Amino acid sequence: MEKIAQNLISFKPTSLLAILFIIIFGIYLNSISSVTGIIWIFSVIAGITLQRSRLCFASSFRDLFLFGSTKTLKSIILGLITTSFLFIFVMRSIIQNPTIGSIPSDPYILPFGISTIIGGVLFGIGMVIAGGCVSGSLYRIGEGYIASLFSILGVITGLSVLSLSWDWWWDNLISNEPKIWLPKLFNMGYFGAFLVTLFLGIAVYIGLTIYEHKKGYKEFKISNKPNEFNSLKEKLYSPLYLIFKTPWNMPTGVIILGIISTFLLVVSKPFGVTGELFSSANDILRIIGLEPAVKGLSELGGCVANAASNSNYFSNSFAATYGIIPGSFLASKLSGEFKIRMPKNPVRLVQSFGGGLLMGYGAGLAIGCTLGSFFSAIPSMSLSGWLFGLSLAIGAFLGTKIISRF
Repeated sequence: MEKIAQNLISFKPTSLLAILFIIIFGIYLNSISSVTGIIWIFSVIAGITLQRSRLCFASSFRDLFLFGSTKTLKSIILGLITTSFLFIFVMRSIIQNPTIGSIPSDPYILPFGISTIIGGVLFGIGMVIAGGCVSGSLYRIGEGYIASLFSILGVITGLSVLSLSWDWWWDNLISNEPKIWLPKLFNMGYFGAFLVTLFLGIAVYIGLTIYEHKKGYKEFKISNKPNEFNSLKEKLYSPLYLIFKTPWNMPTGVIILGIISTFLLVVSKPFGVTGELFSSANDILRIIGLEPAVKGLSELGGCVANAASNSNYFSNSFAATYGIIPGSFLASKLSGEFKIRMPKNPVRLVQSFGGGLLMGYGAGLAIGCTLGSFFSAIPSMSLSGWLFGLSLAIGAFLGTKIISRF
């Protein structure tokens, strides 16, 4: 056990540099805005959480259709229910009586309509082809996956293409699609909205269990012998060992991510990463002399709306998005899992970029990715979150059919 403690605390220079960067850059962001600094810390913790729990929304849908495994997706459902319960208390502090007055702007209450369906299907296909969703690609960049970097480049490219065609989508579809907030629907209030969310979550959970049983999927569990910490040195460093050397179970990772999103809603907006990438795409378009999308973005309220309001480069959305990478890098270095990984077949890079392009276009159209339009929208009691989730499933099913042919 002494070796375990020694391995854990033998920080390599790169690990120390990562910690130093996180602290110094966090202090700099805090000097710009205390909220931005707080968001940076939460995003770094999210990166650690994603890396240690191996949480990826793409794999949850892909494993469902390829292998009949529902473990990850059922964990996400559990996280959605937990986060929905937490969101209620925050939203109630914003609007006490949701049956009267306007819809709150900070939670992700997004358009419900054809654009959500098309965006969700495209995103679902793209994330399976790319091998990861947007948040999954970000944390895998921190682990050294070159293909994930190509996925993010594809996402930015897809968002750029979407930006150039945005006015058509806005004029013909998105501007006419309703935002359905469950607490206002039929005047059911927060309690009724949570009951509906709970019912839908349980129904999906039961349906997934039945599906997995019919597919005959069996999970083989490996029981690890509990670690014993005997010396004082081992006991002092045992928390670090449990965090960085012991794999996290999926429900723990999802619930922590939900708590992070709740805290982010308290200080600003729920978790979302597409807005910053959309802002980067628009900046690129301006540099090359093209006019990016602006029409209606500020009216949407989702993370993509940040693309219209980012006057400072180191914004809240910047901190929420890019803090994931150093968090994942630090976790992978301390756990000994970091490694520069270049695909043996260069075609994999093309596949990652192409899948990312579809994800980017779909995320822009649906006003967010799996984090914003799904994991944050459902707890925000937006009916669009469930529609996006269903569309994701359809797209993921099509995506598995495409990759199975290759």
